[in-house]
Amino acid sequence: MTPSRLLLAAFGLACAVDLVCLATGADAGHTVAKPLLMPLLALWAALRKAPRPLLAALLFGWGGDVLLLSDAEPAFLAGMASFAAGHVCYLVLFTTYGSRGAVPRARAGVLALGYAAALVTTVALLWPDLPADLRIPVTGYSLLLTAMAYRSGIRLGLFAGLGGALFLLSDTLIATGVAEWPQLPAPDFWIMLTYLAAQTLLTVGTLGALDARRAPAATYGEMRAAVRSRRSPRPSSS
Repeated sequence: MTPSRLLLAAFGLACAVDLVCLATGADAGHTVAKPLLMPLLALWAALRKAPRPLLAALLFGWGGDVLLLSDAEPAFLAGMASFAAGHVCYLVLFTTYGSRGAVPRARAGVLALGYAAALVTTVALLWPDLPADLRIPVTGYSLLLTAMAYRSGIRLGLFAGLGGALFLLSDTLIATGVAEWPQLPAPDFWIMLTYLAAQTLLTVGTLGALDARRAPAATYGEMRAAVRSRRSPRPSSS
């Protein structure tokens, strides 16, 4: 098994262990598995020659994961700041490596309106129930997260766009818990499931889009090499 496949298998195993622990209430297993997730995904992406902004986003996600293992409010704010830094890295990634023509303008406009409506509605509904000292930080973070989700959908294609949308859903589930809204059974399981799917799709979507762009260049290079070899004179046989 190649190192890349080994790391991907290890990431998949760590995801499965973490989700099972959350579903069964095994807090100790979750505490051990969660900090392993993003480093394994980042190492796999690094072997696939991922851009630095993507690796930085995953590592800031790891920082947020570790900090949110604590229930203390300072840890929550620090974790939110770490994830916010990750979203900034994603925005840099989309701007630097994304394609402006990935989505038609009309569809991009509809997507922008949808995300804007989701942001305004969510913040308006959550605002009265959030602790007073968290309202402004959560609103600012929500704005940055929504921008990341929108840009992922219009710059790097379907998989990355789904990843951005799931990241928004995952963090919205967290916010409803902070606001003490009624929760789904095993809420941490659903938060982590959507989060892991989000980070995986953002990573796979980015690498797939970049690989697709490199392929034509590689093919063109191979064609030129083949033409040169045909034009080069063959040594005469004695």
